Amino acid sequence: MKNLQIALTLKQLYKMKANGYKYTNIKLPDSNKSLLNLAGSLESLFAQAQDCHLCELSKSRTKVLFGDGNSSADIIFVGNAPNASDDATGKLFSGRVGEMLDNMITKVLNIPRNSVYLTNIVKCYPAQNRAILPIEADTCISYLHMQIENIKPKIVVALGEEAYKYLTNNDIEIMKIHGTVINHGGYIVVPTFDISFLLKNPSYKKYVLEDLMKIKSLLK
Repeated sequence: MKNLQIALTLKQLYKMKANGYKYTNIKLPDSNKSLLNLAGSLESLFAQAQDCHLCELSKSRTKVLFGDGNSSADIIFVGNAPNASDDATGKLFSGRVGEMLDNMITKVLNIPRNSVYLTNIVKCYPAQNRAILPIEADTCISYLHMQIENIKPKIVVALGEEAYKYLTNNDIEIMKIHGTVINHGGYIVVPTFDISFLLKNPSYKKYVLEDLMKIKSLLK
């Protein structure tokens, strides 16, 4: 419970930082600072995530899918959660989802796949590919904030409405916000459509192409 309190407090602090605050009188519980000792490196953060049992997802996961890619990337892609294929193989954005993401990165953005960083709002697979719960996202989001703080990207691409909502605390339909360039706490957020959604609704690929071309121009 104390770890959960720390995670939720960290979420509030990062939200305030994104909104321009530099000082606050919020005090973190001093009886358990395990999450606070993670900011030194991605390796130490990953080690903590491997042993994380702060939410129910830890009971059903096979693996912790923390992140993959360049630790000094200019661009981070953030999805909602690992899928069943990811959980089985230990590889993020695997299967058909990964194939489409590879094409987005290499054929549209014209950059190598290994030059970007990939992660999700939550680091464990929700059984039956169910939607992640707010309590799970709120508990896990501090890992993502610290990943971003370590990597220091120029752009974070939110893949889907849920990813955008939990990353920015902004609840807005993806059709209204996709492709928008948003300054957020020292980096740019660009929301676009969830890849699993695109596989089921290929007519929306035209919007993603527009979003990617905007991202490409930002990378120059």
